[in-house]
Amino acid sequence: MLFSRPGQTTYTVALVLVLTAAIASRATATSPTALARPNIIFIFSDDHAAQAISCYGSRINTTPNLDRIAATGMRFRNCFCTNSICGPSRAVVLTGKHSHINGFLDNSNSRFNGAQQTFPKLFQAAGYQTAIVGKWHLVSDPTGFDMWKILVGQGTYYNPVLIENGRRVRHEGYVTDIITDLALDFLKSGRDPHKPFVLMYHHKAPHREWEPALRHLHLFDDVDIPEPATLFDNYSGRGTAAHVQQMEVVRDLNKLDLKLTTPKDLNPAQLEQWNAAYEPKNRAFRDAHLTGRQLAHWKYERYIKDYLRCVAGIDENVGRLLDYLDQSGLAKNTVVIYSSDQGFYLGEHGWFDKRFMYEESLRMPLLIRWPGVTQPGTVSDALVSNLDFAETFLQIAGLSVPADMQGQSLVPVLTGDGATPADWRKSLYYHYYEYPAVHMVNKHEGVRTSRYKLINFYELGEWELYDLEKDPHEMHSVYADPAYATTVQDLKTELARLRDVYRVPPNSVAKRPRSSH
Repeated sequence: MLFSRPGQTTYTVALVLVLTAAIASRATATSPTALARPNIIFIFSDDHAAQAISCYGSRINTTPNLDRIAATGMRFRNCFCTNSICGPSRAVVLTGKHSHINGFLDNSNSRFNGAQQTFPKLFQAAGYQTAIVGKWHLVSDPTGFDMWKILVGQGTYYNPVLIENGRRVRHEGYVTDIITDLALDFLKSGRDPHKPFVLMYHHKAPHREWEPALRHLHLFDDVDIPEPATLFDNYSGRGTAAHVQQMEVVRDLNKLDLKLTTPKDLNPAQLEQWNAAYEPKNRAFRDAHLTGRQLAHWKYERYIKDYLRCVAGIDENVGRLLDYLDQSGLAKNTVVIYSSDQGFYLGEHGWFDKRFMYEESLRMPLLIRWPGVTQPGTVSDALVSNLDFAETFLQIAGLSVPADMQGQSLVPVLTGDGATPADWRKSLYYHYYEYPAVHMVNKHEGVRTSRYKLINFYELGEWELYDLEKDPHEMHSVYADPAYATTVQDLKTELARLRDVYRVPPNSVAKRPRSSH
């Protein structure tokens, strides 16, 4: 059997002993209530690729503050999303249920049903104080939070408007700094010090259009960022979907993405600094009349540097938060989690954005620091996903996990030395629904194991199979290779089993009728 789900509603005897010892080691914590009930800070960025984090081996930037979390906690090498797009990922995290169950399938037509069960509501009922600051992107207002201050829709990088418990407030400054200010305000003066808390600290960055903080506009100016090996992929080893997408760095980035047009939200002083940074570079670009590979390289460099500048803003601000936790004493009894709503293409396969089940989009960073419990500097290879986050948060706090949640708590992994428990899952289910829509990525579902990935582009009637051990960059589908016939059949059987386990409606994977024209 390729999938198993350990019991989630009670701790094992061994786990109780581990947690009891950890609680005892926190005798210096500031609140008696907090001794047995850890605080949780969940830091969630938007589109932050694992390959742009130095503790994941980045070749293109450094992230010293995110590395601090990894060095004092656990880094998960194989964390994956269930549906690689912003809103659906957030809905999965809130509910512990796949998109077809929580009702938020895509960013185009979905609205989150706030009446349904979410992990913040369960924490509230257990006496926790709950708060969210930053990106929400689920259309409906947040429920289950004592305090919420969220961006309007995607939000803007400069001078953003936030909805603060129902009231719209404009803030002057840079969005990553502002969201951190709000998080720190909550920690310093906005919470009840006698209650444990859950804080969801959610960044807009580094989402498109990758607009950096003014202090970072010249970062990487004197650096030539290396291109990924697959930047000029011609998709010859894949099917229709890879050929017809609209997310290519060379073809599909627009003038706003490339900073050939100024953002609309800058005030006069900000605009002056922006133009001083970009206009000399843009003038040189216009004068150069680049074509071919030279033009492609210029677009890649412009894109990746702005993206990494936004990441630098996140890393700095995570450092501000970690410093406050240390200075205030909260760090001793606060679990810190860092992740992103999905992965992102940083020029791999010639792409930006996400959506596809290919590795760069599917893979999420996940770093968890649990003082006194998780061994510093440990690494896990277990197959985990955002479907597991709610269950993990609940079990960290000693709360029961509802039977209708579909993931499994990561606590058995976090309390060990990084070794994967013997009864851990061996496969993950993925499903992307948003088509036709921006970037024109066809609907697909699939199953990923430690070695293989089977993808079903069901409306196209096409399948792809990748042997990740032999082809880690997924350049050539081996679905039609006779040598993999048994693997294909085994994975189709597993895919059918996962559909059944997760109650996937059969009509959601139907082939689209072909046009008669």
